[in-house]
Amino acid sequence: MLRAVLDSNVLLAAKLSENPQSPNAEIIARWMGGELDWLISDDLLTEYAEKLLEKGVDAMKVEIFLADLLEFGVEVFIRFFHFQHYPVDADDVAFLLVALNGAATHLVTYDEHLKDVGVFYPEFITCEPVEFLFELRKTSTP
Repeated sequence: MLRAVLDSNVLLAAKLSENPQSPNAEIIARWMGGELDWLISDDLLTEYAEKLLEKGVDAMKVEIFLADLLEFGVEVFIRFFHFQHYPVDADDVAFLLVALNGAATHLVTYDEHLKDVGVFYPEFITCEPVEFLFELRKTSTP
């Protein structure tokens, strides 16, 4: 099973899209269907909440979504903090820490800075949602 860290920009694209067939929405739906492990940490939950609320998502919907993530996501405890290369954006540190400590297969993002630093981490694939969805569809049972 794929183990993914989803950047907040992927979550925002899924939640704010008016197209229920968007790749981002499909990733969330497949997670809800048990087709992948979504790796989370307290820092990521805080980041998700902040970004969703900033974009005007109803606070109750955010609370329900975060409760689902806590129940069905895979919580990662950060045990080591060393990086080969640090990201330009300090907010990206939390995503890298979860990917490294959680044995992620993928870090899914639209963030060019995060994709740039991701090349230094062969432990996981850093990619955009469409590429991840392609891999997810290949590994899912029909």
